[in-house]
Amino acid sequence: MSGDEITTTRDCEVVEIPGGQTHNLVKGTAVSITQSLGGSYTLLVPAHGGLFRLSGRDADAIGKEAVEEVSNDDDIDLSTKEQLENEIWTQLKTCFDPEIPVNIVDLGLIYGLKVSSLDDGKSHVDVQMTLTAQGCGMGESIASDAQEKIQRITKVSTADVKLVWEPPWTPDKISEEGKVMLGMG
Repeated sequence: MSGDEITTTRDCEVVEIPGGQTHNLVKGTAVSITQSLGGSYTLLVPAHGGLFRLSGRDADAIGKEAVEEVSNDDDIDLSTKEQLENEIWTQLKTCFDPEIPVNIVDLGLIYGLKVSSLDDGKSHVDVQMTLTAQGCGMGESIASDAQEKIQRITKVSTADVKLVWEPPWTPDKISEEGKVMLGMG
């Protein structure tokens, strides 16, 4: 993205890529932004020897506007199950693998989505997703990001995003739009 060196303005939590371990970057750490998609940032941190994911809620630590993590669906009609499912898919398209500049939907990582009505008029959402590589330590972080974004939808009470490995992911699951973004189409 920018590649320019930035110095963190405060301590912030980051997730190591691809290992998935949480670390604390202290104020004054030199970083470079390599990717900014879906409200989070992928940072190159030379002092720690690698890439790290910074949540959008901590973007102010790198001089960017922090992402407010509340629902923005007040102007969207979610009165039908189909409309709600469309909004869920829209939210899933804002989730990215921090190493790949294509959202998890267009990467073909979402294997299933089920919306169940609850007694309170809201819904529970179950999502089955996979990863491009089974050993990727970012799986829980990506699944958590998807779950949080789905649960921001006003008509959703709860969401459960589970990682599954069958069938194994292959590049043929990438959408045509995703292939274009990756220069494959």
